[in-house]
Amino acid sequence: MTHAQTLPGWRHVYSGKVRDLYVPADLPDGATAERMLVVASDRVSAFDHVLDPGIPGKGELLTTLSLWWFDRLDGGDGRRRIPNHLVPDRVLGDDDEAHSLIPDAVIGRAMLVRGLDMQPVECVVRGYLTGSGWAEYRETGTVCGIPLVEGLRNGDRLPEPIFTPAYKAPMGEHDENISFAQTVELVGADRAEELRRLSLEIYARAAETAEEHGLILADTKFEFGLDENGVMTLADEVLTPDSSRYWDAAAWATGTTPGERMASFDKQIVRDWLAENWTSQEGTPPQLPAEIVQRTAARYAELLQRLTS
Repeated sequence: MTHAQTLPGWRHVYSGKVRDLYVPADLPDGATAERMLVVASDRVSAFDHVLDPGIPGKGELLTTLSLWWFDRLDGGDGRRRIPNHLVPDRVLGDDDEAHSLIPDAVIGRAMLVRGLDMQPVECVVRGYLTGSGWAEYRETGTVCGIPLVEGLRNGDRLPEPIFTPAYKAPMGEHDENISFAQTVELVGADRAEELRRLSLEIYARAAETAEEHGLILADTKFEFGLDENGVMTLADEVLTPDSSRYWDAAAWATGTTPGERMASFDKQIVRDWLAENWTSQEGTPPQLPAEIVQRTAARYAELLQRLTS
């Protein structure tokens, strides 16, 4: 069971596997929150279970990286601005000093965001063949129903990035891969096309940035919502190792095995250890060894350092 912190001035309303969501404490029940607080914890999950212990510093790292990418996509990379859900988190007080609107207990791992009409589609973009996409390709020559050229290997770059949306299932259920036609049924043709166009644009910009730092952005997922003016707005986390697969470009080019080519900067170390040491996947998962926790924390930290330095 996830236990969120008690934060002065805020009321906890939801916890995911990693993030906790708060609304202003004085918001009437049933009212729509104009401002919300999204707090990233140090929790780590695998195989639909939250594991113990967490990864020290992970919440702050995920938040730092999301904020860095939001800034890049807001024109910081010299390209057009992609609207995002962030709102100013400091206010000028009567003393003419800037005061943080984020509680001290979660500064560094929290974002103040606007409320949006969230779209029921998880916008996945794949630039490389791996994971479930590789498994499907071996069977049918397709990824999420999209036909691909023959002869690709595990980890190969796709001829061009593909948009493979998923339906965001109700809490506790698995997201479901859907076709673009099903996306149109869910949100309408114009909105579906906008989601695809925005997702592919953001992926292309982020992949270019990653390459400049010796990294490959293999795939990622985005979430969008409509603001009060109907503007499609980038939300949630963005381009973090929890939502994206990053590889080392040199290792990908020279590696001789899939493991060497596609060693990712995320919790793959945790997944691999759990797969070997919890084969039944029943009951309570085992405690993560300190060495696995430390290696995972170091991998997350290396990604942040390499991208932002």
